[in-house]
Amino acid sequence: MITSFGLVLVRADGSVLLAHPGGPFFAKKDLGAWSIPKGAAEPGESPLDAALRETREELGLTLPNDPSRYVDLGTAKQSRKLVRAFATRGDWDASTLVSTEIEVEWPPRSGRRLRFPEIDRAAFFTLDEAERRVVPGQIPLLRRAVEWLPRSDDE
Repeated sequence: MITSFGLVLVRADGSVLLAHPGGPFFAKKDLGAWSIPKGAAEPGESPLDAALRETREELGLTLPNDPSRYVDLGTAKQSRKLVRAFATRGDWDASTLVSTEIEVEWPPRSGRRLRFPEIDRAAFFTLDEAERRVVPGQIPLLRRAVEWLPRSDDE
């Protein structure tokens, strides 16, 4: 089974950051299509390093590589893969989104290859709203993140 590694960024108010995949396949999909930033590890890369790299590549968000700042949320099954996620407290201005590009054949079987941002938008959502928007298999990770990093009115 394939494992992806991702990150849940939780704001002080308990909202969580989700990313919407780019490209024509997801252009008109919203509910159930959003995701945490995630992807496969490179050879020799630790799970946390992979999650941080994917967050940087997909969002343009660079977070400190200090393991003491992250909570390991464990894994959740998403379709035919496992997603292992980490959570940290933080904020980010989604208008600064800069995503790597992916190349896809579009329309399918046309032979035409087009490039699209891997992520076309990102936003913070309350847990209730995030559960409506995220890929269903990732809901347990969001719940753990909010439970393990509770709301903080001090920040």
